[in-house]
Amino acid sequence: MSEQSRFKDWQYPKFEDGVPTKYHWLVQHSTGLELGYRTDIGAFTYINASFGVVLEENVQVGSHCSIYSVSTIDNKQGKVVLKNNCKLGSHSTVMPGVTIGENSIIGAHSLVIGDIPKNCVAVGVPAKVIKKILS
Repeated sequence: MSEQSRFKDWQYPKFEDGVPTKYHWLVQHSTGLELGYRTDIGAFTYINASFGVVLEENVQVGSHCSIYSVSTIDNKQGKVVLKNNCKLGSHSTVMPGVTIGENSIIGAHSLVIGDIPKNCVAVGVPAKVIKKILS
């Protein structure tokens, strides 16, 4: 299926605080979540938007991901931003205060604890840039 046909009838998803969406993802502190046009969030993803989470346009989040704007383990907090056209692989975790740059790709099962520049591929625990993407 082409990306164009996949998003042909895209509509902003309806979500309530702490209630799974019809797509089976969940957000807590939903007033802190900003979704751009044609975002795609996979099933069983958890988003804690206490201190803000921004998914810009054309962002894809795989299934079973976790995005935290607050961590009760180390008391960190901060807005999380996934820039235009970035992709977060399945089962990945993004910690507070992180920005993932435009067009960047995070490999599956990665732990993102620091900013990732634009046009990069990053993988691992913690996620590290392994390749630049030519634009």
